Amino acid sequence: MIVQTDWFSILPFLIAIPIAIKTKQVLPGLFAGLLAGSFLLQPTLAGGLETLIRFLVKGLIDENNIKIILFLYAFSGLVGMIKISGGIRGFVEEASVRIQNKRQALLLTYLSTVGTFSAPSFRFVTIAPIMRALLKKVKMSTQELGFVIETTATPIIVLIPIATAFVGYMTSIVDIAVSNENINADPYDLFLRSIPFNFFSFVMILLGIYLSFFHHSKSTQDSNPEKIGKSGDDEDDWHTCDPAVGRDLPEKPWNLLVPLALVVVLTLIFTWWDGYKKAGGFAAAFIKADVMDAMLIALVFTVLFTFLFFRFQKTKTSDLLNSFVIGGNDLMSVIVLLAVVWGLSSVTEALGFSAFVTRYSSWIPPSIVVPLLFLFGAAISYFIGSAWGTWGILMPLGISMAAASGIYLPLVIGAVFASGTFGAFASPLSDDTNTIARILNLSVIEYARYKLKPALIAAGITAVLYAGTVFFF
Repeated sequence: MIVQTDWFSILPFLIAIPIAIKTKQVLPGLFAGLLAGSFLLQPTLAGGLETLIRFLVKGLIDENNIKIILFLYAFSGLVGMIKISGGIRGFVEEASVRIQNKRQALLLTYLSTVGTFSAPSFRFVTIAPIMRALLKKVKMSTQELGFVIETTATPIIVLIPIATAFVGYMTSIVDIAVSNENINADPYDLFLRSIPFNFFSFVMILLGIYLSFFHHSKSTQDSNPEKIGKSGDDEDDWHTCDPAVGRDLPEKPWNLLVPLALVVVLTLIFTWWDGYKKAGGFAAAFIKADVMDAMLIALVFTVLFTFLFFRFQKTKTSDLLNSFVIGGNDLMSVIVLLAVVWGLSSVTEALGFSAFVTRYSSWIPPSIVVPLLFLFGAAISYFIGSAWGTWGILMPLGISMAAASGIYLPLVIGAVFASGTFGAFASPLSDDTNTIARILNLSVIEYARYKLKPALIAAGITAVLYAGTVFFF
């Protein structure tokens, strides 16, 4: 095998990023980078393909990576069962009847994060239909409404350290990068310590609160009044905005609340117990615990309990199993993305990526590394529309530059996560933008254009904060 320690090591990234931007899909770019790196290591047809497969398999058979895959699939499967049982529709029906004015509706949007923080798409299908049903009472333009809902989704969820669809992936990305640098640190602990440095999320949350409670719009109409008329004249239109709230489903809000409460409570209990066995004491237990193990055990228990809970309600076994599999399959694209990211990280490390960054990054002043990293990542995430893809591409570079320049690791990790969050929020290609636009019956391009200005303002503030913070760590 040929091992390089020169500029060849960055070729996979130089190939992956332009292809991802050109195709507007992150997976082709990452796979092309992995393929290129494999052939650089073994420049023959059979050798290159064999190397590619070996790196993919290496990532997939890793014990921690298998746990992450199981967690993602089971979590999405649980959501599938909740949908088919009428949990989401029941919650939406109850809320739309009880909410009477704009303030109540906005308070519900923020408070409901406590129970629906597991994934952005989950937030959208529980909250957006409620707000669409109450559009006349809320008296906000639909674009403003979408903006407020989105600020309570990805920007908040990336800050929550347990029981989300993001935690396993984010921890895995950190783990890959620090392992490549031979840094002896717990990846989950680094993720926890990076949360205060995800400045973009905090700025967007504050903007959302301002727009919700303190900003008075001059007009409550969108740029396309005809669309608003169609979505606002009939408040029952929201039943058709997503299959999870369709009229053919039962109305059982407890089918949403019980499983979500159970998985959160059990995660905390199992996390404490795992750490208590290792360290004793209350605070020390949470520090020493294997959180990924605890989350997976809590999730498996919740899935089994939820299955029996729904069967007790006479939901057919075949319907539950099908909904679990269909729900789990919804995240297969993410699981495939993870496998390619793991492979790409391994192949670039075999090419000597860390050594290359260490050797040639010294000409960049450490004081501007973090803001530049954030702005570069924000640009990538905007053009590919994927926070997860951006994190996979940028985290190895960020950790390598931090190690070479002596920059505080949690600060760099927070900046990388912030850069991906920008794209998930602002990009017209992101799942968040497209899901909200579909549910609220908005033009994707017009809605993305509407929220780009505040997102850019937040990005500018974030870059300034990084430029100042680097001097204190």
